[in-house]
Amino acid sequence: MDTRQEQGVEEQRPSWQQRLRRFGYTSRPRSDVRDRLMPPYAEPSPRLWATIGLSKPATGRLVRWSAWGGPLLVTLLAGMTRFWNLGNPKAVIFDETYYAKDAWALIHRGYEVNWAKNANDLILQGDGHVTIPSEAAYVVHPPVGKYVIGLGEWMFGFTPFGWRFMTALLGTLSVLMLCRIGRRLFRSTFLGCLAGALMAVDGLHFVMSRTALLDQVLMFFVLAAFGCLLLDRDRARARLAAALPPDADGVVRPDAHVAETTRMGLRPWRWAAGLMLGLAIGTKWNGLYVLAAFCVMAVLWDVGSRKVAGARRPYAAVVKRDLGWAFLSTVPVAVVTYLASWTGWILSPTDGTGGYFRNWAATDGKGGNWTFLPDWLRSLWHYEHQVYEFHVGLSSPHTYQSNPWSWIVTGRPVSYFYDDPLPGKNGCPADAGEKCAREVLALGTPLLWWAAAFAILYVLWRWLFRRDWRAGAIACGIAAGYLPWFMYQERTIFYFYAVVFLPFLCLAVAMMIGALLGPPGSTERRRVVGAAASGVLVLLITWNFIYFWPLYTGQSIPIDSWRSRMWLDTWV
Repeated sequence: MDTRQEQGVEEQRPSWQQRLRRFGYTSRPRSDVRDRLMPPYAEPSPRLWATIGLSKPATGRLVRWSAWGGPLLVTLLAGMTRFWNLGNPKAVIFDETYYAKDAWALIHRGYEVNWAKNANDLILQGDGHVTIPSEAAYVVHPPVGKYVIGLGEWMFGFTPFGWRFMTALLGTLSVLMLCRIGRRLFRSTFLGCLAGALMAVDGLHFVMSRTALLDQVLMFFVLAAFGCLLLDRDRARARLAAALPPDADGVVRPDAHVAETTRMGLRPWRWAAGLMLGLAIGTKWNGLYVLAAFCVMAVLWDVGSRKVAGARRPYAAVVKRDLGWAFLSTVPVAVVTYLASWTGWILSPTDGTGGYFRNWAATDGKGGNWTFLPDWLRSLWHYEHQVYEFHVGLSSPHTYQSNPWSWIVTGRPVSYFYDDPLPGKNGCPADAGEKCAREVLALGTPLLWWAAAFAILYVLWRWLFRRDWRAGAIACGIAAGYLPWFMYQERTIFYFYAVVFLPFLCLAVAMMIGALLGPPGSTERRRVVGAAASGVLVLLITWNFIYFWPLYTGQSIPIDSWRSRMWLDTWV
């Protein structure tokens, strides 16, 4: 056999590819460009349907139904667990003492107020029938998340159920979104539903869904923005695929002119992503890092799309055709959305009886070089500068603060609520012998998070050495929510901040399980072994969630049972 031609090809291969091959890099096989731009969704093996005994028409209906039916079933499970006994414990737990009351004030006055020290007791005793103070309060988070919490209070009253309703709803809907996002990302209904199911049985997501804190709201908007960008990516690639002309054999091949000159139009899903990112920043400022990361990711997706379509200079084509609209549809939209979220504060009185610092431009801020700007904007800028100084300087020690290095291994969870009822009281068995423990612990399902630690390594390897854009997208979501906290390691920060990138951890674990199941064309033995390993892992994660259920829901359990669940000393 003459191998000179193969040697010539090998010698022409770029040196970086030669080096990466030893780590598992393989170049993509060439195929119809339409299939590369818009890969088809995976379908179960015909052997599976034959084993079950379904006919071909029934199989087709089942596959079509499962695209939405599977995610809805997973969502139903998530919703039932999150809304079950939502008002328990009937208490103001952890930072609900800030956000529940701020939300009630926002929807009634348009700005946060200072509450009396005994306000929590009055609220619980009077079922929320309390007088709202009028003195403005200095708060350090934007209003969007509190408006969301306040919407639940407006519908169901100023009660624990009312202020937890919207976080429970968004937590449930985020499971549905993750199922659909995972399906689109992996082109697999099974893996999409698996990612959603993993988040449904995660303890941190569960507890945050049942607590009126801002981070769950932030997570929802971040995930929604990612989903919008993913939809925009598919729509843009479909437009490119439709513009490419087929050859005489009906096969669509790359075309440099089409790839470099095709315009993508207004791209409404990208505008929607800008709106979601603006709402994320309007919930907590760390949404700014997500905005920056997602914008870079979306531009790189455009580069990849035009490159696959045949562009010789994809970066230049993106700069010329896409970059301007990409900026306008995200950054300005996010900024306008953020400013609009302050409408209640902006419209409050400027005579000193309105929002905190609302009258600054007319008093302490008189004069200067910026008087041509509206007073409300100058006052808001001053307020935001003061908030920034607070955030970067926050270093007050807290019992449950943690370093971000420990988050992935659940090193220091946060106790939101703890009580030690006597036997026969508050659910403690009469024959307990000693006090029981009743706790709401913000702890991710340990086996899921420990599996995610390995999944992150797999995703990074898949992205760096297999050039898998899906792994890169997951890594981007994790990095955007996680890495910025390493710049503030001396600041008082908490483990539950990690809920923002939890959906991407679940996607990473689902992708790793997909690899365990085996690629298409694997032998039956390989499939059986992979399915067994994957099934054991998923069952263990589910069991782990059930095992810690009492600690997630504030149920009274004997103190020995509580101690047996404190797997690490740092959990106490």
